[in-house]
Amino acid sequence: MSGNEIRYAYFAGGCFWCMVSPFDILEGILEVRSGYMGGSIDNPTYEQVKSQATGHYEVVEIKYDASVISYDKLLDAYWRQVDPTDAEGQFQDRGPSYRTAIFYCSEEQKRAAEESKAALDASRRFDGPVITPIIGAMPFYAAEDYHQDFYKKSPVEYKLDRTKSGRDEFIKKYWGEDYYTIYDEE
Repeated sequence: MSGNEIRYAYFAGGCFWCMVSPFDILEGILEVRSGYMGGSIDNPTYEQVKSQATGHYEVVEIKYDASVISYDKLLDAYWRQVDPTDAEGQFQDRGPSYRTAIFYCSEEQKRAAEESKAALDASRRFDGPVITPIIGAMPFYAAEDYHQDFYKKSPVEYKLDRTKSGRDEFIKKYWGEDYYTIYDEE
């Protein structure tokens, strides 16, 4: 990797544990961190965010090399991980901290996110409209260490939680074999 075009992307897609691994495996990803964005207090703890009283979203911060992977490809990966029609949370996780959102870092990211959202909505892939908001990035607060790379540190608990959530059934229902195309292209 050249490292000459380091960029950041921020996505909220429900439980951040389930949002790390799909990005982690893509070529050009340098780091994926779990954290919080968009709330009313600085440096929130997991317990504060989980209380649903701070207004923070659970997000992933993706550090990537734009000379290797495009923001458009990150958007493609994002949309295939979430239910963008659900305003109340994601799968088994309910409440404001589990809502979807794309946090853009530049006008270029904003435009790309808006275009991809419009195209996805126009595709009528889902039973309802795509309502995921596109919001300017705010301060990112890294989650506690035990949340980082949870799928690697606690694979059994991660698999059980993910299976129980209903996320994979949703992905299979709405994306089927199309889900894998972004991971097979190179």
